[in-house]
Amino acid sequence: MKKPHAMAAAQNRSLERGVDILQSFRPGADLLGNGELAERTGLSRATVSRLTQTLVSTGLLEHDRRQRAYRLAAPVLSLAHAMRSGSPVLHVVAPMMRKVAEKLKVNVGLAVADRDEMVYLESVRYNRKVSLRNVVAGQRVPIELTSLGRAWLAVATEAQRQELFAHFKARRAAGWDALKREIDDAIQSVQVQGYCVAAWQAEVVALAAPIVVKDHPIYVLNMSVTTQASMDVVANDLRQYLLNLASQVREEISSL
Repeated sequence: MKKPHAMAAAQNRSLERGVDILQSFRPGADLLGNGELAERTGLSRATVSRLTQTLVSTGLLEHDRRQRAYRLAAPVLSLAHAMRSGSPVLHVVAPMMRKVAEKLKVNVGLAVADRDEMVYLESVRYNRKVSLRNVVAGQRVPIELTSLGRAWLAVATEAQRQELFAHFKARRAAGWDALKREIDDAIQSVQVQGYCVAAWQAEVVALAAPIVVKDHPIYVLNMSVTTQASMDVVANDLRQYLLNLASQVREEISSL
C-alpha cells in the first residue's frame, strides 16, 4: 500500500523508494530478486536495480550471487535494536506490561500502525500453547482483521480510514461487506466502551484499546489468550484489566 500523497509530496522520492524496498522483506519473503521487488513495490525493474545496488553498497542489503537475489543485512537488525533500547516509551511501558502479563497469565502487546498493518513494539507472551501463536516485537499483523488494527481505526482520521477501507475492499472484495460490518462494530465498541475484541486466529481471542497522547503516534495495547471460550466471556474477564493498564500507560506516556 502506497503512502498518502500529502505525505509523499514532502518526502525525498529516492529515499522513500529505498524504504519501500526494505519493507518488502518479511518473514517468508527473506530472499527477493529484482523482479519480485519490482512487483511488491510497483517500481520499474531499472529503478529497483539501481536502488538495490545502493542498498548493498550502504550495507543494508546482502546480495546472494548464486540465487541472484537480496536479503536484509545485519545493520538493519542493529537499527531495530537501537530503536527498542532507546525508546523512552518502551522503557516505562514494557515493565508494566510484563507485570500484568505475569499476574493474569495472558499475552500483552503494544503496537503502532504502518500503512495497512500493525507492528508490535513489544510483546509479552504467557501463552500455554506457545506453538499456536508466537508473536515477537517487530511482527506485523493485518489492520482489518485484528483487534489491534480495528482499535487503531477507531481513532484514526476519517481520511485515513477511507483510504484504508478502499485498500481492504480491493484486497478482500468477496468478503468485504461482512468484514466492513465487523470493523464498524469494533469502531463503535471502542468509541462507546474504550476497547474492541476480535478472534482472527483459531482459539485466540484478543482485546485492544487505543492510546492517544499528543505529540506521540497512536499506540494500541492488547491482551490475548488461547481459549475455546467465546469472545464475550473473554471480554468480560479481561476488559477492565485492559482499560486499567491502558489508562496507566497513557498517563506514563503523557509524562515523558
